[in-house]
Amino acid sequence: MKYVNTGVVFQEIPDEVTLAINISGCPCRCPGCHSQYLWEDIGLPLNTEALDDFIERFGNDITCISFMGGDADPKGVNMLAEYIHESYPQFKVAWYSGRLRLPASIKKTDFDYLKIGPYIRHLGPLNSPTTNQRLYRQTADGEFEDITYRFWRKQQIS
Repeated sequence: MKYVNTGVVFQEIPDEVTLAINISGCPCRCPGCHSQYLWEDIGLPLNTEALDDFIERFGNDITCISFMGGDADPKGVNMLAEYIHESYPQFKVAWYSGRLRLPASIKKTDFDYLKIGPYIRHLGPLNSPTTNQRLYRQTADGEFEDITYRFWRKQQIS
């Protein structure tokens, strides 16, 4: 598994300052994808050493680490999420997957947030009330609640 770039972002996970790690080799290839460069198998290895480096560089500025993609190696993403929780328990872990559902082999409780669903242009992204994509947050009892509505702006009545 390889990553192309990273960025500290404020909109991907509500109430979190997130280090988004853009993973290459995406097998989903959604029509209208805004990150087609991630379809290619390019970039640097994404492993525990890379995560250690990211946390050393960005750790004081972030509250969450999000894997943006990784659908070609879901077990690898799961292993890295487990590593973060074990080695750096102060950080939340998120995964943006373009799949309709996660493989049964994935331990969902290794993630604090899970975004699931391919991008379908006519349904829109997460900030569209018609989106098919969903963002889930793990609750204290280990269940996952749909928090997609947090991306939708309330319309003002004048």
